[in-house]
Amino acid sequence: MKFPSITRSITDLIGHTDLLRINSISELTGCEVLLKCEQQNPGGSIKDRAALQLVQDAIANGKLKPGMTIVEGTAGNTGIGLALVAKAFGFKMLVVMPRGQAPEKALMVTLYGAELMLVDACPFANPEHFYHTAKRIGESDDKYWWADQFENTSNSKAHYANTGPEIWLQTQGKIDALVSVAGTGGTIAGNSRYLSEKNPELQTWLVDPDGSGIYSYLKTGEHVSSGSSFTEGIGIMRSVENFRQAKVNKAITLPDRDLIAIARHVQQQDGIVLGSSSALNLAGAVYAAAKMGTGRTIVTFCCDVPERSSSKLFNSQFLAEEGYGESSESLPELFRRYQGEPADVVVDVMG
Repeated sequence: MKFPSITRSITDLIGHTDLLRINSISELTGCEVLLKCEQQNPGGSIKDRAALQLVQDAIANGKLKPGMTIVEGTAGNTGIGLALVAKAFGFKMLVVMPRGQAPEKALMVTLYGAELMLVDACPFANPEHFYHTAKRIGESDDKYWWADQFENTSNSKAHYANTGPEIWLQTQGKIDALVSVAGTGGTIAGNSRYLSEKNPELQTWLVDPDGSGIYSYLKTGEHVSSGSSFTEGIGIMRSVENFRQAKVNKAITLPDRDLIAIARHVQQQDGIVLGSSSALNLAGAVYAAAKMGTGRTIVTFCCDVPERSSSKLFNSQFLAEEGYGESSESLPELFRRYQGEPADVVVDVMG
């Protein structure tokens, strides 16, 4: 029996996450639906990977030096990952976060010793937006280094160099589709680039929540939102450098009711508790299976620990206030609905 070695830094625990077969969904769809368990990272999310790469590259190129403070605007998970990495490398950390995010995220930022600045949630065009606030602080004094997760391509590099190769090895090169939300674009860009180079027939499916504009952009060339979503940190309304590197083949948008149905199903049938972004990923995987047909291997991501969605996705009072009761579609009903949706609902991005 092989036992793991002793590691000397918490950052050594980032990556090398398991790939889990979702049995109930695989059996219903006739596909191998696999979940990359990124909640296993020490900071509890896939953003630990980007955080580590951002900091390592900044140190290597001389932009981040001892005594400096890392600053970043974030909806939560990247801030947690950067706070963890900053502490491990001996840097101070300032996280700028919009109010209204899950309180569990704010708590974790402070538990890792970072300073937390909360700002009012507002449109990106507003100069007080958390992104602009972090940029302004980061550029105000040479004691700061602004991580800039949206434009800094060390974000996607983390997945091109690590996550994608892990998936390829774990599936033994047998992967037909990759499904992911976008967020900063780093995850979908790095993984889709690497895996499509290894398998040119790979289909990368982007799944967008209501209220985000990426689906609209890929369909019409304009970032236009429709509706809203209680998911956090996975929808953007502008073009960013990390996402521009993504090799997307198909794009869909799904409502919150679908991720609620998926989350309830796997909780009850598979003993798996998912956060909202992970549930949306898995709903996208079910959609891809419905359209691609049986016998496919489809990989998606468990983005973070489910506790960070407990105040919304698993809060019956919140869901009732949002118009979602206890009843939801069963998985077979959801799968049949996806099978029956017209072909033009899916944006065919790259043929």
